[in-house]
Amino acid sequence: MDDDEAIARSLDGDLNAYEALVARYSALAHRTAYLLGAGDEAEDVVQEAFVKAFRHLPGFRRESPFRPWLLRIVANETHNLTRSRGRRAELALRLGAAADERAPDDPAGAAVATDRRARLLAAVRSLPERERQAVVCRYFLQLTEAETAQVLDCPLGTVKSSTHRGLARLREEVGNELA
Repeated sequence: MDDDEAIARSLDGDLNAYEALVARYSALAHRTAYLLGAGDEAEDVVQEAFVKAFRHLPGFRRESPFRPWLLRIVANETHNLTRSRGRRAELALRLGAAADERAPDDPAGAAVATDRRARLLAAVRSLPERERQAVVCRYFLQLTEAETAQVLDCPLGTVKSSTHRGLARLREEVGNELA
């Protein structure tokens, strides 16, 4: 069942169809919340986002894709969380799915790779919020520029400039070290 059919069936009261959407987008929603600053509270953010998405499903524009709409809700809920607790949460990347190009029995390579990841994540965490959000959406979540603009609720030009500035800062901070 594709998104359009699941949405139509959900609007007709089929909870199994909405459950299919939750199953399809749950991991991405968790990653988004976690990387945008929810940290250990990502589960709560995602649960609230799915509840809000369900409540507002009748207002969803059917000609638009579901994924960016849902991720916008997740981003808003994450923003609400970080604003309400009055601090920026730690940003971390779950690297379990990342392919590792070094040999598995290379402890020196493993140590270097772990150190590089830690420095990169520290640099990403230190970016100004708008740049951090753009970089996370584009490169950690692999969203298009248009999807990033929709998720962050900002113009496409802002996404492009924020991404460019964020990448430039990352190159300055860790570019030569990671090369």
